[in-house]
Amino acid sequence: MSRVARLGAFIFGALLILTFVVFRIGDKDFLFSSTYHLQAPFDNVAGLGNGSEVRLGGVRVGTVDMIQMPQTAGGRVVVVMNLESSTRKLIRKDSVVAIQTEGLLGSKYVTISSGSPNAAEVKEGDTLQSQPPLDFSDLLKKTDSLLVSTQDVLNNVEAASADMKSITGKIDRGEGTAGALINNREIYNQAREAVTDTRKTVEQAKVGVTAFQENMQALKNNWFFRGFFKNRGYQDPAELTKHAVKELPQQPVLETFAFPAKDLFDKPDSAKLKNEKRLNRVGNFLEKTPYELVVVAASVGLKGETEDNLVLTQARATVIREYLVEHFKIDDTRIKTLGRGEDEQTRDDASGIEIIVYSSGAPAEGQSRKKVS
Repeated sequence: MSRVARLGAFIFGALLILTFVVFRIGDKDFLFSSTYHLQAPFDNVAGLGNGSEVRLGGVRVGTVDMIQMPQTAGGRVVVVMNLESSTRKLIRKDSVVAIQTEGLLGSKYVTISSGSPNAAEVKEGDTLQSQPPLDFSDLLKKTDSLLVSTQDVLNNVEAASADMKSITGKIDRGEGTAGALINNREIYNQAREAVTDTRKTVEQAKVGVTAFQENMQALKNNWFFRGFFKNRGYQDPAELTKHAVKELPQQPVLETFAFPAKDLFDKPDSAKLKNEKRLNRVGNFLEKTPYELVVVAASVGLKGETEDNLVLTQARATVIREYLVEHFKIDDTRIKTLGRGEDEQTRDDASGIEIIVYSSGAPAEGQSRKKVS
């Protein structure tokens, strides 16, 4: 081979080598810079490729070094990123990796959030958590579904408008009840008079109720009927449940005072106190002893009507509470009532009263409910 041919072959080979080196260097970013690797798993990389940019705060700080396919079915795609070493102080263990698109249909790139200052710094090969990428095809599907739904709504509105137009047309022509009411002055006047009469009736009913309440209050103070309310033991039924509890509380019992109803009340069916002074020992005890709550509970046997028995027990508990509050220096907000009504364990002729005193502290070991008759 002549010298010229050898020189030409040498120059041609040198050009090939130079071209290869240029392409390799162009494919390797940060070839002469210190770098480290991080990775992030994704269910779908949405078209991301090797060599795509990695940005931190909008600044290019690395590239996608490789994309590893999952080893098993159902696994995740791992994106390995090659980053400048200067980003170690900015990227933390709780940073999040996301895949975004340049513009609407541009190229894909990776973004990394800075993370919180208190989190640990990343190390070579660390895995960061990822955020699913927004797939434009999925967005188009959702938009198409939204447009279909919107069209259905518009069709329904159009149909409703047509129905409303038909209804208003019939009303204008005087068809149907509404049309006759609007277009017929006589029917309109009759309806207006009926509404006026109804309002007058309601007003008269209110006046009647007020007058009835005033009459009842007058009867309570009238000398002829005063005896009836006095013998019954109470005047206003609304007061019977004003201080009532639904059931006995579940807390330590300090003392229990029990009385047969016949020792306290005038008659078996009355709530009028007969021997009030029997309750003085209860009042004296409450004045001297710290307590959390007191419940006055009354019960009767199965004799008589159920509803009447319930009212009777409520009334008896109420009048006992009123006596204790009025005659002794005790906290009336802690005195409650409980009308038990009929008690199957109580004989028909043995109605009873229990005044249960509850303590605020926990009971000592072996402490039981003390009952004083």
